[in-house]
Amino acid sequence: MTDTTGPRPLTGRKVLAITLTAFGVILAANLSLLWAALGSFPGLEVANSYVASQSFDADRRAQAALGWTAQLDHRGDMIRLELAGPDGTPVTPVALTGKLGRATFAGQDQALAFAREGAAFEAPARLAPGAWLVWIEAEAEDGTAFRQRLELFVRDPR
Repeated sequence: MTDTTGPRPLTGRKVLAITLTAFGVILAANLSLLWAALGSFPGLEVANSYVASQSFDADRRAQAALGWTAQLDHRGDMIRLELAGPDGTPVTPVALTGKLGRATFAGQDQALAFAREGAAFEAPARLAPGAWLVWIEAEAEDGTAFRQRLELFVRDPR
């Protein structure tokens, strides 16, 4: 009579099944994370990075020569942007555009319609709590472009 109540031996087939299952779980997790990353962020900043790099330094020097600074604030359903010159006085650009979005998810991006409100510019924006990025582009009277990316953190009202 043989004893069948004891532990069963660890065979080569069991080790193979355990190994394949472990690698299958890891592969499934990696593929699902890859799918989520590719589906939420296009990764494209400019159409042709080589062409954009050709004028980068000249554009940066021209923007620095303006001496403009940008301050961003969020209250309620409004974003407030203050642009100031080197002496601290408010600046009125010829053109001003803005875009708001998350750092890694393009699905919540929205254009900002800034309007002059006193010494600043305001745009309506309903924001969920968390980290946001605001990209602004302004044009000085002499045609110099002013581009800046500003970070904004919205606290949970609870």
